[in-house]
Order: sequence, then C-alpha cells, then structure tokens
Amino acid sequence: MRIIEGLQPAKAALSRRTSAELYQSDLEPKVKQIIDEVQTRGDAALFDYTLKIDGVKLPSLEVSKKQIASAYQEVDEELVSALKLAAERIRSYHLEQKRSIWSSFAKPGLGQLIRPLERIGAYAPGGTACYPSTVLMTAIPARVAGVKEVILVTPPKSNGAVPPPTLVAADIAQVDRVFSVGGAQAIAALAFGTESVPKVDKICGPGNVFVVLAKKLVYGIVGIDGLPGPSEVMIIADETADPKYCAADLLAQAEHDPLASAILITTSRWLADEVEQEVEQQLKGLERQAIAAESLENRGMIAVVADVDEAIELANLYAPEHLCLMVKGADAYINRVSNAGCIFIGDNSTAVLGDYVLGPSHVLPTGATARFSSPLNILDFAKFISVVDVDEASLKQLGRAASVIARAEGFDAHARAVEKRLDKLR
Repeated sequence: MRIIEGLQPAKAALSRRTSAELYQSDLEPKVKQIIDEVQTRGDAALFDYTLKIDGVKLPSLEVSKKQIASAYQEVDEELVSALKLAAERIRSYHLEQKRSIWSSFAKPGLGQLIRPLERIGAYAPGGTACYPSTVLMTAIPARVAGVKEVILVTPPKSNGAVPPPTLVAADIAQVDRVFSVGGAQAIAALAFGTESVPKVDKICGPGNVFVVLAKKLVYGIVGIDGLPGPSEVMIIADETADPKYCAADLLAQAEHDPLASAILITTSRWLADEVEQEVEQQLKGLERQAIAAESLENRGMIAVVADVDEAIELANLYAPEHLCLMVKGADAYINRVSNAGCIFIGDNSTAVLGDYVLGPSHVLPTGATARFSSPLNILDFAKFISVVDVDEASLKQLGRAASVIARAEGFDAHARAVEKRLDKLR
C-alpha cells in the first residue's frame, strides 16, 4: 500500500469521481438494448440473456416454494442459525427506527399520511460469491415498513440453481417470490414487468456495473435506492490502535472487489509502517488474495496526518461508506463527522459485523454520495401524502395572498379559483 504524508497530499489523493460520474460508461448503450428487449419481448428475453450472459438454460424463471423449502437441507445448521440471528437484529433495529420516526400527524387543516409501497424488488448479487446477507438487509426493512409484496431477483449459478443460502435467507426474510435472473435484464423485468415477473414500485440492492447502469436508466419508471458503487472503508487510527485489527479490516474490504477502496488515515507513522507490514503478512493465503491485492495496489492507501482533526476533515471530504474510528476517546469525535454511511466506534466495532449481524442495513451510500444520501432504511419503502382541509376562516386568512402570488406568476385562472371562493364569503 502506498503511504502519503501530510494533509494536502492526502486531500489530492482522496479526490475522486462521484457515483454518477463513475457510471457514465460506454456500456450504457448495451444496457439500454437489454432493457428495450426485455420491455418488448418479456420472458423470452430473460431466458435468452440468461443463456447468453450466464451460460445457463433455465427450465423456469421462478424458484418454486418447494425448492426454497428444500434449500434448508443443503445449508449447514450453524449458518441457518446465524442468518436467523442476523434477521432478528435487522428486524429489531428497523422496528425501533419505525417507533422513533414513523408517525402521521394532523393539526387544524393540515396533516400527513405515511403509506408503504405496494411492491418492491430486491436484487441480490451473484457472480464470484452468494450474498444471503444482502437478502436480509433489503427485504427485512421493506417488510418492517409494511411493503405488501417483496420480489427477489438473483443470478443463477452455472448449474442453473440459486445458491441454497440465498433461498434460505429469502425464506427467513419473508420474501414473497424469487426469480432466478440477474444483471440488467433482471432490473428491466422489475421495472416493466414480464409475463412472469411482476412490475414493482422500487428497486433496491447492490450489483455490478450492468445492474447499476440499468437502475440508472429505469429511474423515473420505478424508484431506486441509489447507484451503489464499489465498497469502501476509511479507518481513522492513532497510536493506540492495534495494527493487526487495522490490517484485517482493510483486507476485509479489499477482498470484495478489485475496485474496492481500503484507506487508513493515521496520526502515527509507526502505525502506518506496522499496518503496511501486517497487510502484506495477512494477505498471504487468502482465498481471494488476488482480488484483495489488486484492490490495495490500485485503490488502497495509508495517509499520515498531524492529528485526528485533520483525519476527520479528510473523512468528511471523502464521505466514506464505512468509517471506523480507532482512536482514543472515539466517542468525542462522532459529532464532528458529517459525511459517512455508517460510523464504527472503537477497536471492537469492525465493519464486518455491520455487514452481517449488527442491525442497520449494509446497503450504504458509496462514491461520496454519503454527502447527501442515507443507508437503506424503512423510509426508502414509504411515501408521504400531504392532507389539507381548508375552512372558511383559513380561506379568508390565506386566499388573498394566494391570489396575489398567482397573478404575479401570470396564472389568472389560479387566482380566479381562489377569488371565486372569497367572493362567496362576502
């Protein structure tokens, strides 16, 4: 990993493209073609693209309830227990969120209603790994929000099957229907509907560049949770931090993807050198060693700065997905952080626990979008409806002002609609 010294060099090294810029890709025309074909040809296009892209000839698109039930026989009991524990914590966290912020209100003449979405689509990535945790982290907040129907799409493995852990997670999360299709074609199916796949109101969940581009292109037809990019972690550490922990957390992030970013900001040159050595040592023998090594080579970095204040400044500039505070008195710095997807406080709070079992969704803003967006949560699965009820007293009080503004904007009919009511009161 490269080591950079000083605040200004670190700022320059941490400058980056936003998610929107990252996905201005020459692949977009290809993705649009896939979307257009799915919209036109429906299920036939899904079968064709699954064969062409994934090399799988599917007997059917939907995974049967029997297949989901039988998946338990293929999953280790300890994993089932772990998934159930994670599910309970995710559910509990979002129920607490619902209790604290979810309320309609009414005052004389004005009010607000909260209505959950009818149907949402969750995308669980496939490829080099399966992600039952993503199923839990997307479907459970939707269920807590009151979404009536949750649809899961996920790519099939080479044998045509959805990985059993993914199906078990879908059952635990109370997913209604599972479809064995991935990529841009799955996003298009959710956005427009096909003979088999129902059209949804919103699509959530991470995926590869084809998935993200597809979400970008269908936005407006359906809602989306965002444009998630490669995963990232920023660790702020001082001389009290354990180099082994820092290195382990950097590697945990780097093994996600060659494009993942693993960054350490430290006030200690000693720690920087120790972590660099630990990374090299711990990298050996990892199953995903090549992926992690490429990530660290191209996007990893260690920056040495004067103090924690400078480190926080860099964090707010970078707006990381995961921000780990491994410094003495870490609690004191929380209120200084304005841009981060999730903050992990202290040596024991590894981001890995957040990936699986702590409770908040691990679908977090990436690519500096933590400057203006939030982790996936129950509010992503609800809409707010304003309610007004104007009595005569309010009409007398407010009508003239509305008429004046309307005429200033050149909308005579607007003004007359109010004035006719005012005339009746005279």
